[in-house]
Formats: sequence, structure tokens, C-alpha cells
Amino acid sequence: MVTLIAPSLIVPRRVPRRLPVYTVTATIYEPDPRQTDSEPFITADNSFITPQHSSKNRWMALSRDLLKPWGGKFNFGDSVRVTGISKKLDGTYIIHDTMNRRHRHCMDILAAKWEHLDEMWKNVKIVKAVKPEPAWRAG
Repeated sequence: MVTLIAPSLIVPRRVPRRLPVYTVTATIYEPDPRQTDSEPFITADNSFITPQHSSKNRWMALSRDLLKPWGGKFNFGDSVRVTGISKKLDGTYIIHDTMNRRHRHCMDILAAKWEHLDEMWKNVKIVKAVKPEPAWRAG
């Protein structure tokens, strides 16, 4: 008599990838022609900034060296996790704009003048926020 032993199905755990963390200088900007361009309420990805905007919108601009059209790793529309500013301002932001070409390794948080936020923070960490993959999908 022969006994067959079925091998157990071993499903290896997927090792989570480590995404690169970038250290940047963070600043605040307002949709004002003196801080942007002649169309301050239109961002680089053609999004419209509403007059009631605030830092709660969680929109940001990145320096060109970090954006894909100029050789970086981030795209317009990407979600970015930001830490190192403050409890109020740390969190996930969406990239909608770019900064002047003279800036390198910088980010700008869209805010309103009435918020009276600090102007600059150094050694801020940013990492691309990945969307969790669905655990199961019908085929």
C-alpha cells in the first residue's frame, strides 16, 4: 500500500517594499501673484484653487527636481506623506503644483493668509503614499 502525502500549499508573504524617503525644506505659499504667477488660482496640473482654500485642503507644490517631468520620482496627483512640520500640518498631501526652478528639495503647502502659519521648516520627511492593494478581487 502506498500513501500519498499532498504537499501543503505554502504561500510566501510578500515583503513590503521600502519607499525612498526624501528630506526637504517645507514652506507655505498663498495663491498670490507675488508668490506664484499671473494666474495664482490655477495650479501646474490645471486644478482650480477655491477662494475658501486653507491648509486643510492638503494641496502641495514640489520643487522640479522631485517631479517626474524633470527627472524626479513624483507625479502630479500623487499622494505624499509628510512628517516633521507639526501635529497640525503633518499628514498626507496631494501634489498639484510645482515651485520656481530655483528651488531644490523643497515643498510648499497651500495655505490661506488668515491662517498665520510659520513660514519654513527644515528636515521635513516626505514619502510617496501608496494605495493598499485589494486583498482579493473577483476574476
